[in-house]
Amino acid sequence: MASVTTLPTEPRSEHRRLFYWMDRVLKELQKVRSAPDPDAVHDLRVAIRRCRSYAAILEEVDPAPAWPEMRRVARKLFRGLGALRDTQVMSEWVKQLGAEGDPIRSQLQASFQKNELDLRSAALRMAAKFDDKKWKRMARTLRGPARLVPSGSLAAECLALERFEHARELHVRALRTEKPAPWHKLRIGLKKFRYTVESLLPEHHAAWSHNLKRVQDLLGEIHDLDMLAVVLKQETAAESELACGAWERIIERERHERMETYRRLTLGKTSLWHEWRHALPHGERLEAAAMARLRATARAMDANPRRTSQVSRLAQRLFETLARAGACPAFDGRATRRILRAAARLHGIGASLDGKSPGKSAQKFLLALALPPGWTGEEWELLAATVRYHRGAEPKTKHQAFGNLSEEQRKTVKALAGVLRLARVLRKYGVEASSSLRAEKSVDALILHVPGLSDTKETAARIAAGKHLLETSLEIPLILKAAPGPQPVLQLPAKGAVVMELAGVASD
Repeated sequence: MASVTTLPTEPRSEHRRLFYWMDRVLKELQKVRSAPDPDAVHDLRVAIRRCRSYAAILEEVDPAPAWPEMRRVARKLFRGLGALRDTQVMSEWVKQLGAEGDPIRSQLQASFQKNELDLRSAALRMAAKFDDKKWKRMARTLRGPARLVPSGSLAAECLALERFEHARELHVRALRTEKPAPWHKLRIGLKKFRYTVESLLPEHHAAWSHNLKRVQDLLGEIHDLDMLAVVLKQETAAESELACGAWERIIERERHERMETYRRLTLGKTSLWHEWRHALPHGERLEAAAMARLRATARAMDANPRRTSQVSRLAQRLFETLARAGACPAFDGRATRRILRAAARLHGIGASLDGKSPGKSAQKFLLALALPPGWTGEEWELLAATVRYHRGAEPKTKHQAFGNLSEEQRKTVKALAGVLRLARVLRKYGVEASSSLRAEKSVDALILHVPGLSDTKETAARIAAGKHLLETSLEIPLILKAAPGPQPVLQLPAKGAVVMELAGVASD
């Protein structure tokens, strides 16, 4: 049974939107403390849900403890209000479905009224205990991280697409049955997609808001009817089968009608799922969106983004140079190029997770993330392993994750992690991502000409260690030679200036 929120329109800026809803929580909380009527309870739950949904979105990008802490602070109140809200909704359904004077309607209403009094008292106690000052402090703490994913950005589209794919999978499962559990999961999945679009893609939401709300209301009403069916059995066990059977048929009829309406909206050529997916990234834009989402994580977690950016540019230049020289099969193909690019962006995240074992921590963190759209599980494992071994101990087959890879995958990880290791060493000694990098491959060795490479004993020792993993993946010696940097471009004066200068020389 849909309820229309009375909350005013939120701002479009993503970080202001979060603080708008955090502020709304406090304002709606005061209303509930004064009178926990159905509208006040609903509006407070909406405000809390928006905050918790936004935190869940950003938590996937930024593992800062402030996001789960914000969700935790509001969880108890949200759940307590949920129990009260469910009772209020059930009472409305009973009034709608049952005729006045119906004994079962009267019995259910009496039960709901008694429960509502107890739940109202519990909700008021939780509302009184809610820490307003802590909530305000968290709003100030989250001001910076909330800017990580700008509204309408590629990263925002990627996060929305992740939730879309999850919700669509739940949609397919629900259609296979009429059992309550899959339809309830679909309701939750679609709600997460809707709030992500609402929070991060305001233009999409403007076009989709009516249909998104309509479908979510249908799923919400199906859930309400399922709950009512359970309550009916619990509260009327002693009533006649005839009276209970009539109510069960009414509930089933109402539920079936909403399921059929949902199917009409979401199946066939005019399916809303097709419409939503069509407007989300495809092809090259999908790849760019996934990379933007990874860059957002790197920005959130990398303590030294300038150094990471320098290493990233140099690593990509090394990769392209080695690929042109046909260094080894690991440098062939678009997939390995994308893995290297993403690993180069993310290789600095480990220190913020665990300073003692950053590589292991980074690999564990990445493998726990949802698979970015457009990536396969195998590619993501190779990325995580590349980040794991870009520094520290070299990979060994006794390492479980590395040992589980195929021989070809191990060679790929060694090659990509080796490129990152070499890029880190070269950057430390002043080498930049120069377009003058050049590689020559022969039967006996691969020679890499590096502009700006200093020729000292210390440099040679460090580079020998830095190139070792890459060298083992190439299976031939890798020789680095200093090369002259790019020649400066001669800046000629303008034509008029040349004529005047020559005229001056002639006059002298």
